[in-house]
Amino acid sequence: MRRATTQALRPCAAATALLALATGCSSEESHEEDGRKDAGKAATKAVRAAVAKVRGTSARIDGTVETTDGQKTFTVSLGGPFDLAKDKGKVAVDFPEARIDHVDEIFDGDTIYVRPVKGTDKGPWGAVARDRAEAHYALRAPLNDPEHYLRQIAAMRNVERFSSETVGGRPTTRYRGSIDHATFTLKFAVKTRKGVEKLRDALGTDIPVFADAWVDREGRLVKLRMTCRLETLSVTTTVALSDFGKPVKAAAPDASVPATPKGGVLVG
Repeated sequence: MRRATTQALRPCAAATALLALATGCSSEESHEEDGRKDAGKAATKAVRAAVAKVRGTSARIDGTVETTDGQKTFTVSLGGPFDLAKDKGKVAVDFPEARIDHVDEIFDGDTIYVRPVKGTDKGPWGAVARDRAEAHYALRAPLNDPEHYLRQIAAMRNVERFSSETVGGRPTTRYRGSIDHATFTLKFAVKTRKGVEKLRDALGTDIPVFADAWVDREGRLVKLRMTCRLETLSVTTTVALSDFGKPVKAAAPDASVPATPKGGVLVG
């Protein structure tokens, strides 16, 4: 009886050992997965906090939008001081290859003033309601509004801590992630949105948009980059922030005319 009992227990012992082993593997994998999730949450939180911090101050904004077809690259550059906390700032935009190669913009609360605009040449400023401005190109902000880029980078998904790098002489942590379809198409004009939706349907998936954010030791966003690539065509938008906290003078012009920009290389 004892022998029979011992033999009967052996399969149970083996099963118990296997169960323990399997449970151990499952637990270890679960811990690793939990660790990745926690790291991702921490990275996402760090980027959003860095964006919130610069939104509460002023900064010098310098950016480029590079579009390439695999043979030639076209670059739009923009820059100027901006008080993100008070929604006031100035942006100068240049594109040497265009017939009109320079545009000046003044942001004052709910209004963006642009000069020149179509029909006004170099005369009065054109006034555009900020909430009605639209984007007509991929990875362009409506009328080059820097707040638009901050909103997009704060919505990064699948964020991970990527590396440690120096930006503008400052040690930073670089975070990498992606931009989802809703964020990518934020404030797109109707025609632009339809074109992107058509391309999305043809691909059978979202258009891939990769994003990077650099955060300094003070917890501020000092650089962002978003890139969209499709075969030989690519668009990369890069924005650097510096000179935090400096006073910004950006008074609304004395005279302006209502304007509704229909899009263009310089105004996005």
